[in-house]
Amino acid sequence: MTSATRDEVPVALEGDGLELRLKPIGGGLSVGYLTLPRGTDMGPALKGLPDDACQCPHWGYVLKGRIRMRTAEGERTYEAGQAYYWSPGHVPLIEEDTELVEFSPTEEFERVIDHVLSRAGA
Repeated sequence: MTSATRDEVPVALEGDGLELRLKPIGGGLSVGYLTLPRGTDMGPALKGLPDDACQCPHWGYVLKGRIRMRTAEGERTYEAGQAYYWSPGHVPLIEEDTELVEFSPTEEFERVIDHVLSRAGA
């Protein structure tokens, strides 16, 4: 069994108030602890991926804040206290300072993070 408190999980991505802590926990999944400031639009960072959207599925829980998820099917808002599943093909827009805990397939999420980091370095 593997456990991972937020403080035990290393930072994988940070800047401008955004923080992603990510750690593989077994079974091909990673746990992510995310802090996202109001106004964050992940659209520009996801440009160049298929459909210019995150292609990794995520299961999680909104600890704090509000996030609008844009997909090919439309938009939906998630708020503190809600569990979620986001299928591949989503683009987050943060409407309030937000904190999430989520579980994602490790390899797929690492590909998305690598893409975001390469866009940040461009």
